[in-house]
Amino acid sequence: MAVVLDLLRNDQRPRHPEKAHRPDKPIQRKPDWIRVRAPGSPGWAETSRIVHEHGLVTVCEEAGCPNIGECWEKRHATFMIMGDTCTRACSFCNVRTGLPKGLDADEPEKLADSVAKLGLHHVVVTSVDRDDLVDGGAEHFARTIRAIRRMSPSTTIEILTPDFLRKEGALEIVVAARPDVFNHNLETVPGNYLTVRPGARYFHSVRLLQRVKELDPTIFTKSGIMVGLGEERNEVVQLMDDLRSADVDFLTIGQYLQPTKKHHEVVRFVPPDEFKGLETTAYAKGFLLVSATPLTRSSHHAGEDFARLKMARLARLAPEAVSA
Repeated sequence: MAVVLDLLRNDQRPRHPEKAHRPDKPIQRKPDWIRVRAPGSPGWAETSRIVHEHGLVTVCEEAGCPNIGECWEKRHATFMIMGDTCTRACSFCNVRTGLPKGLDADEPEKLADSVAKLGLHHVVVTSVDRDDLVDGGAEHFARTIRAIRRMSPSTTIEILTPDFLRKEGALEIVVAARPDVFNHNLETVPGNYLTVRPGARYFHSVRLLQRVKELDPTIFTKSGIMVGLGEERNEVVQLMDDLRSADVDFLTIGQYLQPTKKHHEVVRFVPPDEFKGLETTAYAKGFLLVSATPLTRSSHHAGEDFARLKMARLARLAPEAVSA
């Protein structure tokens, strides 16, 4: 039986104590179409230095993102606020679980300083779930957005939030800070929630995204899912319909990759041509932008995608202006 330790921080405590006694699930060999270059370039090293110098946490490292080498080489990083410990225990996620520490009141300013030093034109900020906080961390999100605006007024801001389940008024606090993109991932189809995302509620997440548009129609909304968790194609198509009913602009679809033997197994590696088919279907449903490839992740190419998203909205609202 394997026990997963937190070697990211030389911590010998189990990283996922709730998974420690689960039976091991073998990790399958990845197919040829899932290959990435190992990190180690000068750009990657400089990004790493700035991030760690400020004591910041990134989802790139915590979740073991396969694209970290490419993104950090370009000085792109997805910052994870409110600590490194999540109060949920999703079976797909490699972020540490347990009882989090208190919030760092200086974190918004430290993160904003890093954004300025990296010279980011577009930044993505996510967080762990903080069910232990009265507002789920909504005010901390808002303070972070405002700090970045003060120090880097030309930087566009994308947030990837938890679901703020049973946190009355939390969403309104975040939306009032006016991020440019509001992302909340459904992660998988509703039939998988009990085993993949047990602490969440599918239709609450859909309603959260719909409510963002009701509060501020100018904010782009975005959601992402993983495939390879045993879902059927018709379930994914229904999920697309649910997101479009909530007026979501941008959908990302990527291959689920199993972090450890204690996590949910990969049921299937979805070939690239099926991703292309899902992309075609999603565009037919009316999404402004779709990214569907095996290595697609929520924040991968986020800056470039934001520019494409703005152009797509402009084209839909005033096609003659774009063609002129």
